[in-house]
Amino acid sequence: MTLIKQVLHSTLLAVAMTGSLLVCATCIAMPEVTEEVQVEQIYMRPPDEIAAVVDAPFPPTISLSPDRSNILIKVQPGLPGIDEVSQPELRIAGLRINPRNFGPSRSRYLNQIKLRALIGGEERVIAGLPENPKINSIEWSPDGTHLALLLTFAENIELWTIDVETASASRLLPNAINDTYSNPYAWMPCSKALLATVVPDRIGKPPEEPVIPTGPVIQQSLGRRAPARTYQDLIQNKHDEALFEHYATSQLVLVALDGTVHPLGAPALIDSAEPSPDGSSILVQTTRKPFSYTVPAYRFPRAIEVWNTQGDVIHTVAELALADDVPIPFGSVRKGPRSVSWRADVDSTLVWAEALDGGDAGAEVELRDRLFLHEAPFTGEPQAVLDLDLRFREVYWSNDNLALATGFWWQTRKIKVWRLAPGTPSNGASVVMDYSYEDRYNDPGKPLLVPTPKGTSVLLTDNGGSTIFLAGRGASPEGDRPFLDEMNLASGETTRVFHSQAPNYENPVMLLDLTEKVLLFSRESKNIQPNYWIRSLSAGDEKQITTFSHPNPQFARVQKELIRYTRDDGVELTAKLYLPAGYEAEKDGPLPMLMWAYPREFKSAAAASQVTGSPHRFVRVTYWSPTLWLLRDYAVLDGPTMPIVGEGDEEPNDTFRKQLVASAKAAVDEVVRRGVGDPERLCIGGHSYGAFMTGNLLAHSDLFRAGIARSGAYNRTLTPFGFQAEERTVWQAPEIYFAMSPFMHAEKVNEPILLIHGEADNNSGTFPLQSRRYYSALKGLGATVRLCMLPHESHGYRARESMMHMLWETSEWMDRYVKNAEPRETPK
Repeated sequence: MTLIKQVLHSTLLAVAMTGSLLVCATCIAMPEVTEEVQVEQIYMRPPDEIAAVVDAPFPPTISLSPDRSNILIKVQPGLPGIDEVSQPELRIAGLRINPRNFGPSRSRYLNQIKLRALIGGEERVIAGLPENPKINSIEWSPDGTHLALLLTFAENIELWTIDVETASASRLLPNAINDTYSNPYAWMPCSKALLATVVPDRIGKPPEEPVIPTGPVIQQSLGRRAPARTYQDLIQNKHDEALFEHYATSQLVLVALDGTVHPLGAPALIDSAEPSPDGSSILVQTTRKPFSYTVPAYRFPRAIEVWNTQGDVIHTVAELALADDVPIPFGSVRKGPRSVSWRADVDSTLVWAEALDGGDAGAEVELRDRLFLHEAPFTGEPQAVLDLDLRFREVYWSNDNLALATGFWWQTRKIKVWRLAPGTPSNGASVVMDYSYEDRYNDPGKPLLVPTPKGTSVLLTDNGGSTIFLAGRGASPEGDRPFLDEMNLASGETTRVFHSQAPNYENPVMLLDLTEKVLLFSRESKNIQPNYWIRSLSAGDEKQITTFSHPNPQFARVQKELIRYTRDDGVELTAKLYLPAGYEAEKDGPLPMLMWAYPREFKSAAAASQVTGSPHRFVRVTYWSPTLWLLRDYAVLDGPTMPIVGEGDEEPNDTFRKQLVASAKAAVDEVVRRGVGDPERLCIGGHSYGAFMTGNLLAHSDLFRAGIARSGAYNRTLTPFGFQAEERTVWQAPEIYFAMSPFMHAEKVNEPILLIHGEADNNSGTFPLQSRRYYSALKGLGATVRLCMLPHESHGYRARESMMHMLWETSEWMDRYVKNAEPRETPK
């Protein structure tokens, strides 16, 4: 240990970065040792060409104004430093809170925003914003004359507005915003005021944790079934309860654009506040006690009420009990009204769904949900407008004669769309779409919406409401080709008005003009970055709207191909094959290769065989992309499909291992057949369920020389009430949980495996304990294994130092155990 320290301290190249230290990868490598050692715990830096990608700027995005005259150009800064990520954080009730400013502890921000006319005009920088702002939650006013946004500071969060005409920003509200729990603000339909949740004036200091406990923490269940998936960051004691109540309590206010503030009601645990389309009422949802120690806050008791604009309760929609007993079959829901919102096309009518099966997706019933409407002043009985044999998802509104309601059912992968006349529900409803969401080739697309002057969105229609427009991915045997269709609602027939054409990938965004069929769309190709265009579908002429530059020009000449190959059971598979610029298989020979994958479950082999992705998408490379390793002379097979199929009454996971290994073998055979992948220098990797996949492939095959597993779960008995797409419990299918758990087969892993995990992972099921226990098992059984726990990181990593170190670990591991791997030992 002393020698390692001396070498480290004598050779490292220090780079000061946001208060931390990164060490150049070329200065030090992993120590050559055969026994377990504790190496110096400092952040390392990957090779320069990899580090450059981490620091590359993010491409801008745009937001179109409701009147379609202006666009907002939004730019994100680089990754935050570990000094920001390691700020104090409360993890309670399924939330992660920054206790210093009453906001979320893990957010992404914008640091630049600009305005410009959609067609022509110069970009206008917004005046009045502070230097290096942290901007998020930015929304247009319904009339498009203003924007509202939140600015995050160390000690508070502020609500600001931007005058679009003058491109100037100013603080609107003197009170600090409370963004820990509720939606922090909403525009009123008049565009002259906003609803906001603020930190109460007399909030006081946060409750202090007792030094001396008053007693034990006790939970009990008296014979009532209350199964629950594995959740993180739950309330654990009375002090947590007090902290949650302190930070989640907010005061609802109505603030005019001139800064006049009117408090509404008393401080409460406000979950959401949504104005009615006519601005006369507010739909308010608040959380109530008792809090739970077994489920997150969104399952706590809640009251759903309608308030007037003076803050008085004028109608109670529902008072919902604690939902800690929701059955675990997928598609199960809490009892009582849910998805409560305003009907978007009329002044003040509530809409919601209620389960007819007790919320239990495992119950055998004919009907699942009922859709209700309740018109102001809410004196009569709610009106039932539709019974669904699937679980309700959402409604697209148009007028009293037209609405489209959608439902889904997990077990059959079915989606239905019903047409109904909400003004005369007695006329009944008809099914206008009925398809499987696994069947990408026959996905009809989703309806286009258009903003209304009141800030809602309704169906975009033509020909007196008889025609709607559907935009979809356009999956096909040639890859995704996004489209725009006109659909005649009477006949159900569709006419294609736009279809992406090779060699580009073009995605419809919005029809700007129905008469001339003017379309806003994005265009990209393998080597040309996405930008926005306008095309007249009737005349055929087009104009480029944005000119964003290539964020990673070093990847402009990489080779990309969408490849197809077949598994031994006949299921067709797809992958994106990337090769370094200038590489020629015949001249250069096979390369070391990284395969990065994520298994998915299917109920149809035909659907599992469909092509995913497009050969014409832009090669967008970030710090998260496996394609980074093209810069290190690796070939990359990104997203090789690993379908796990269970048709009919069969469950996919009954043959998980067999199908997984068969998919991986098919991918290996194909890259070897093409002469681009060296069968003796292949690495398999994945994140989350992909890490779980990696552990399984190393245990049950010898296809790969090494593995990289990030933020995975390896012992499924620690998620006993189901995981991923598995609905059965460990008591119903113990053999499945055992067979699928890499932890249970750690003795079979004879290839080096790198485990990386965030110490603060909040994803359901992927406790950091999973990686620690898996490492201990592998170490105890004599495997070659390395565990890297990233401080303060969650399921996805955020800090620049963490990303750099993760990539250093990956680079070192692959170079040692894949690219420069010694010949395999011949079995005796």
